[in-house]
Amino acid sequence: MCGRYASSRRPEDLIEEFEVVDNRVAAPLEPDYNVAPTKEVYAVVERPPSRESEEPPQRQLRVLRWGLVPSWAKDPSIGNRMINARMETVAEKPAYKRAFAKRRCLLPADGYFEWYPTAQLTKAGKPRKQPFFIRPRDHGTLAMAGLYEIWRDPTRDDDDPERFRWTCTVLTTQAEDSLGHIHDRMPMMVEPERWTQWLDPEAPQGSLLDLLVPAAPGGLEAYPVSTLVSNVKNNGPELLEPIPLDEGLE
Repeated sequence: MCGRYASSRRPEDLIEEFEVVDNRVAAPLEPDYNVAPTKEVYAVVERPPSRESEEPPQRQLRVLRWGLVPSWAKDPSIGNRMINARMETVAEKPAYKRAFAKRRCLLPADGYFEWYPTAQLTKAGKPRKQPFFIRPRDHGTLAMAGLYEIWRDPTRDDDDPERFRWTCTVLTTQAEDSLGHIHDRMPMMVEPERWTQWLDPEAPQGSLLDLLVPAAPGGLEAYPVSTLVSNVKNNGPELLEPIPLDEGLE
């Protein structure tokens, strides 16, 4: 799965890198080195300029909440559990299939965290977990494949600007061999030459999964980081600093 990641790029940098033409970010997010479910994150989407417009979709940068709430949900708290969608079943699962058909996005990240059970035991007798940070070897941006939904809050008036909740989820797949020893799942990546097809809301559904690929073998690096990242209250660039891996933790 992907349950934590880092996102420190400035919106102006993301606008340039992802060739965004419509910036819908009202206020920039602070750099976040410990992004957790329910937090606000940047997402690249393609939408018409307005609901009434007949113009073609434009590439937008938006702020979404991580944890997808399907449009049909009665209770938005369902999003707390829907942070990942499995590539193998995303086209069939009721919670994701509508979004997969029409509402796909890119979720920019510096990298993501996974926890590896070690030989050391906690006081409760369970394996102590060592966090690893996984990022591109060239330190570029990860464009994680995502889906988004727009949930209408029935408790709010029609003129309430907060009546619509925009939420997202990260698509995951089987981890490549060099990372599988840390965790068996990893985020799906979208290569730059496939961004346009992936974001296109009118793209033929049968071809969508072909656009998604695991990271190229050797394209990512993983290294141990401080267990401070395990507490979502901790946040800062120090969470990405490599630490020595004690022999007892291997």
